[in-house]
Amino acid sequence: MAYKSILTFMTDSITSAAALSYAANMTTEQNGHLDAFCLGIDRTQVGYYYAGANALIQQEAFAHAQEDAGKSEAWTRKTLEGSPFTWAVDKATVALPSLARLVSIHARFSDVVILPKPYGEGRGGQDEALLESALFEGHASTIIVPDKAKSAVKPKRIVVAWNESLEALNAIRAALPLMISADLVNITIIDPPAHGANRSDPGGPLSQMLARHGVKAEISVLAKSLPRVADVLTRHIVDTDADMLVMGAYGHSRFREAILGGATRHMLERTEVPVFMAH
Repeated sequence: MAYKSILTFMTDSITSAAALSYAANMTTEQNGHLDAFCLGIDRTQVGYYYAGANALIQQEAFAHAQEDAGKSEAWTRKTLEGSPFTWAVDKATVALPSLARLVSIHARFSDVVILPKPYGEGRGGQDEALLESALFEGHASTIIVPDKAKSAVKPKRIVVAWNESLEALNAIRAALPLMISADLVNITIIDPPAHGANRSDPGGPLSQMLARHGVKAEISVLAKSLPRVADVLTRHIVDTDADMLVMGAYGHSRFREAILGGATRHMLERTEVPVFMAH
């Protein structure tokens, strides 16, 4: 299976540049179609301004969001001009509370969504909301691209974060086209349960499944020698010279403003390689 319908969302040219470059290269490699959606985010929150000021503030904020969307659209079209694949660029102005609905409508009909790293300098709540909407509302496989990540989209060495969860297995199945073409896939298990079903052969059933697809896989069982799982994974990615991490996306209660789980968030804060995720 190839990724034929590729989608990316743009909020500005600075934070979205690496993701757009990665998406364009992947579309070329997969001989697919790229949709780039340029968003202007209206961040006004009704009820936080003194009486009589709401209408004016909302009007100015909406106009500013429209301007942002227009600038992003112009930059995206200029960047994609002359690309050797079919592409389409669209724009929309949306209030932050309505972002999930808009993103999910488009993400659910895509093979993969390419997004910039949601944490770091120049990022805000809209970047995390984009990622959460694609993963949890759109149920889309998503690749998160750090600012300084290589633009290559055929990773040679892939680390798979395996904890026997359904989320991790969904990510692995979705990433199979990339793993089949990789030189090596490292199934990484951190502190496997001493009394688990596969305690005598951690990662064995997964390795067998991947091997039947022609994936060249090896297993690394690591101790949690650092305070967080993300720290261990980050060090292991460097030690193995990996080009990509594949992991499940874990969410907390929807009653919280941010639903990305601790392990997911910590990994995305630290990663210097693209992360392939699914929920």
